[in-house]
Amino acid sequence: MDAMSQLGATGAGKLSGGGVSGLERTALRRVLDLLGKPPVEFVLWNGEVIGAGHDEPVARVWIRKRSVLPRLLFRPDLHFGEAYSSGDVEVEGDLVKLIQYAYPMEKRGAQRRLWDRLKPKLPVAEHDSLTHARSNIHHHYDIGNDFYRLWLDQDMVYTCAYFPTPEASLEEAQRGKMDYVCRKLRLRPGETVVEAGCGWGSLARYMARHYGVTVRAYNISREQIAYAREQANREGLDGKVEFIEEDYRAITGEYDAFVSVGMLEHVGKANYAELGTVIDRSLGPRGRGLLHSIGRDQPRPLNAWIERHIFPGAYPPALMEMLEVMDAGGLSVLDVENLRPHYARTLEHWLARYEASADQVEQMFDESFVRAWRFYLASSVASFHVGALQLFQVMFSRAGLNDAPWTRDHLYGRGFSNARH
Repeated sequence: MDAMSQLGATGAGKLSGGGVSGLERTALRRVLDLLGKPPVEFVLWNGEVIGAGHDEPVARVWIRKRSVLPRLLFRPDLHFGEAYSSGDVEVEGDLVKLIQYAYPMEKRGAQRRLWDRLKPKLPVAEHDSLTHARSNIHHHYDIGNDFYRLWLDQDMVYTCAYFPTPEASLEEAQRGKMDYVCRKLRLRPGETVVEAGCGWGSLARYMARHYGVTVRAYNISREQIAYAREQANREGLDGKVEFIEEDYRAITGEYDAFVSVGMLEHVGKANYAELGTVIDRSLGPRGRGLLHSIGRDQPRPLNAWIERHIFPGAYPPALMEMLEVMDAGGLSVLDVENLRPHYARTLEHWLARYEASADQVEQMFDESFVRAWRFYLASSVASFHVGALQLFQVMFSRAGLNDAPWTRDHLYGRGFSNARH
């Protein structure tokens, strides 16, 4: 039995709240109806079970306190994650599938209208200042390299991998992604590259080591920059890679290529024009670039719980919004690709590794933190599986350049067998 199943498998833990009213029963049955009567049961604070009549539910949701139910009904997008993190709600069974079953409330016809009537409109989170941006980044990325090392791959890549097959290892897929980005950029020895938002520096080091380019990489996470510099020194890449603890707005110089993998989600839509201007001033006359970002099919805010507790200030753009960056910089879009299934698979690996390290995570933090990050990773798996989130890669260049490849053979003809390891 895995860790998620164990949460409720002991049966009724501490329950509180007295009896169940007819209105409460009706509300929960209505929720199951709106979700299409999935194989899910609610176990209430008095031990009463309300379900859709399946012999073996995929998940049981234990509501430990009566006072939690009104909040779950009114703002499930915010309060379910909070109640799960605190232990007021527990899940026995498959947490990912449970979350997947909940998405129709946001996506379908009359059910969507009911959801919209209940849920207050949320403003799109924006970065109003560099100070705000730094605070948001430190909240997520500076909680300890040792924590991330427990469940990321060996190269510490915290973005979507690229799998040659669904069975490939996470390490193979992350190296495959980095090589895929390099091939899309058509990097040549001796060229210069600027990277905005470099994480722990894996891509910058990969580009320098395997493609012979010189890289300047910008990031405002102190812990990530310190790790990246240490690794570059250990790998003998001094003089080939420079890691700068600054915001993308501080980028100076002229480069052959611009790349950003997983940063646009933190830029804020109000700053897309400024980012486009930065890219424009950074690229040489024959420059090209790539933006890699979580996104959506239509403009919508990030999940309220994740925005409040995990990624403050984050906003995954719709593709139409993402392209505004190109417009502001006077750049031409060359190629758009959606890697959604690859991110779902990446997150499955992360969640499995996280579960295997849950005891160590609890020793670093506490039980509430363990549950919150489990819920975040499981929610993310579900979001990519059902298409609530996408993963876009957009290639671009200066307008009017005619040296782009005629075919995609440089991407797919070589396959993964020749990816540099």
